[in-house]
Amino acid sequence: MLTIDPRQISTAQLHSYLLSAVSPRPIAFASTIDKNGSPNLSPFSFFNVFSANPPVLIFSPARRVKDNTTKHTLNNVMEVKEVVINVVNYDIVQQMSLSSTEYPKGINEFEKAGFTMIASDVIKPYRVAESPVQFECKVKDIMELGNEGGAGNLIICEVVKMHISNDILDENNVIIQEKLDLVARAGGSYYSRAKSGFFEIPKPLSTLGIGVDQIPLPIRNSKILTGNNLGMLGNVEALPNQQDVDNFLKDNPKYVGIKTQEKHKFAKHFLDNNDVESAWKVLLIN
Repeated sequence: MLTIDPRQISTAQLHSYLLSAVSPRPIAFASTIDKNGSPNLSPFSFFNVFSANPPVLIFSPARRVKDNTTKHTLNNVMEVKEVVINVVNYDIVQQMSLSSTEYPKGINEFEKAGFTMIASDVIKPYRVAESPVQFECKVKDIMELGNEGGAGNLIICEVVKMHISNDILDENNVIIQEKLDLVARAGGSYYSRAKSGFFEIPKPLSTLGIGVDQIPLPIRNSKILTGNNLGMLGNVEALPNQQDVDNFLKDNPKYVGIKTQEKHKFAKHFLDNNDVESAWKVLLIN
């Protein structure tokens, strides 16, 4: 058995061991605003429920291991002590992953990830319309666990309003777990789907993905491509150029002259097989 003294290894190594061993972890998809009202949306897997009376959720935006900086979410809740915690199901997991990209302050992750902002009833931050359960919360306390990279910051949240989609409720208004279809984080690039176990999503680019908001409107409004498909398409640094598309057509002449709906069907097939580059090339055929 490998025995480790946490003080004898790097924070990055310790972080990896902890996140791989303590998993799967539920995801708090946290919506906040700064003092100027600018929205921010980001997922955190240091998260759970800790009390029912009062109803308390706690999540932790840790200081970045690589450079000891703090995240926009933490800065925002220090300015405006309110947050919406949206749960993440399988239908939105790719878009959620895209939103974790380190976009500069002022960039709206709702737009980048293709989510719909809806007003909350009690607090100022927006809810994610596509999330099946949304918790409006007041921040009761913030506990700093340290000042070095990797240190957590416990955001203690009291739930003041809950919103639950009718699609996941039975006739007695009880949540049907199979319909909720939650996902959770594990180590590295792994996730776990409550219904079926582990799967993998490549981490967002260290460079910035173009975002769903930069995908051409006819593709964004597709009746065939799902939110997860759009999240994958938005997580590319740049689109294939015309020469790449032309070369693709030469190698795959069956795609010459296909109509829009067929393009989207073929693109979805590529995306379902994690081939984002080929999906884009099909979609960009003139």
